Amino acid sequence: MTIQIPYAPSALPVGVRSRFIDNTNGLLMHILEAGYDGEDKPVILLLHGFPELAYSWRKVIPVLAKAGFHVIAPDLRGYGRTLGWGPVNYGDDLGPFNLLNTVRDSVGLINALGYKKIAGVVGHDYGASVAAWCALVRPDIFNRCVLMSAPFDGPPKLPTTKSIEISTSGSQVDIHQSMRELARPRKHYHWYYSTEPANTDMTKCPQGIHAFLRAYYHHKSADWKANKPHKLEAWVATELEKMPTYYIMDLDDTMPQSVEKEMPSRIEINSNAWLTENELSIYAGEYTRNGFQGGLNWYRRGTTGLDTKELEIFSGKTIDIPSCFISGTSDWGVFQRPGAAERMRSEVFTKMNDFHLVSGAGHWVQQEQSGETCRLLLDFFHKTDA
Repeated sequence: MTIQIPYAPSALPVGVRSRFIDNTNGLLMHILEAGYDGEDKPVILLLHGFPELAYSWRKVIPVLAKAGFHVIAPDLRGYGRTLGWGPVNYGDDLGPFNLLNTVRDSVGLINALGYKKIAGVVGHDYGASVAAWCALVRPDIFNRCVLMSAPFDGPPKLPTTKSIEISTSGSQVDIHQSMRELARPRKHYHWYYSTEPANTDMTKCPQGIHAFLRAYYHHKSADWKANKPHKLEAWVATELEKMPTYYIMDLDDTMPQSVEKEMPSRIEINSNAWLTENELSIYAGEYTRNGFQGGLNWYRRGTTGLDTKELEIFSGKTIDIPSCFISGTSDWGVFQRPGAAERMRSEVFTKMNDFHLVSGAGHWVQQEQSGETCRLLLDFFHKTDA
């Protein structure tokens, strides 16, 4: 269960504080912030991904604050010490987790802190989707937008007569059946995360949550040398199976079983400077207390299409504020949805002039290469045009 206790100062970098804010949308949001002293500072909102926390921005917050920004990183709905969303069970109402409500969470937080307009929103992984929707729906509030590790290729398209005919004729390829029929049977992690056992698989895994998260973060990082991502030609099983098993899992594996095969050695763990054992214990503690279901609910809404009808009203709408994309050269997240990165740049964002793949980083770019990530962020936010 969540607790209304801020982090101890000793757990955070100097100058970063932990506190709670009523976001006026049903949440008492736990935030990390720095640069809060003084008036009229530009504000940057940082949104984390899965399975992460506001704490994932611990290396970025003080650097941006030192550069003159008021930096705010909340635990999002379903995560960490933010209150008002749970605990949730698999059968509970998914309504509060719809995408537009997560936008409202962010807008409510900004408003509760006394701001009507901010310098920008930065989102990583799942947070990139939330950041993109913030930029699309409320460009009057968010001056700039940065996405990390997860391309956004626009709102769902309104169905045409032709697409409806194809759907009802049953001629669409069943990608899941195709993956089950591969020589090495596989399944997509989004649909695994949408199953009822997924939360229990992870919270009750034999190796324990700390070891599970260590293996998971390692497997998706540049430290796992087999991460050599490249473009995929199409959304077909024979292309998707080229991705590692943290994305396209072996059919009978749970996620803990999948990543345990790539557990780093004790030497690798001890030499990991971007995620020490003490830092990892923060994540393990939060997920031990809350479980993973809050975060998993986003996958469920996506795979079941619960958001589609509501979001189709934005079909064809572009994001017209200055924008930037940052990821790692070893991050498969850039390519996991074939063509998404290209559509993002050519069709959705009209002012995305910056697209960076950072050497020496995998999926956790703001942690693995925090110095270069901060440099790119400051360069982008200090630009006078885009």
